[in-house]
Amino acid sequence: MLDTSLLSSVARQMMSADEVEVEGQRLPVRRTSSRRLRMVAFTMGGREYAAIEQNPDKPSQWGQLARSGHEVVQFKDVDSNRFVAVVADGDVKEYGAGEGGGRLPPTGAETWIGTRLVAKLRR
Repeated sequence: MLDTSLLSSVARQMMSADEVEVEGQRLPVRRTSSRRLRMVAFTMGGREYAAIEQNPDKPSQWGQLARSGHEVVQFKDVDSNRFVAVVADGDVKEYGAGEGGGRLPPTGAETWIGTRLVAKLRR
């Protein structure tokens, strides 16, 4: 089970500051090189996660919300390489089995935002 209040807090901080505080630890908000999307890697419940600003150019419902000015942040479990939740304007939605959050496609920009970038953020 995810800590939805922590996810909401990380999303809010990430979208408005250069650092995110998680359990007393200050973590830098970085930007992807291609789209300049905000991103931060953090630990929750002993697992590594990445919070990634939603790409507004994506045709999904989340991309459409981001295009219309809403703050949308996707959360990815680094070990499983699966998106586990999304926060839109502070509201958290956890992805479950079969809800389309799952694995990234094998090609495209999302793959680059995947584990290689998270590994870079851990340095």
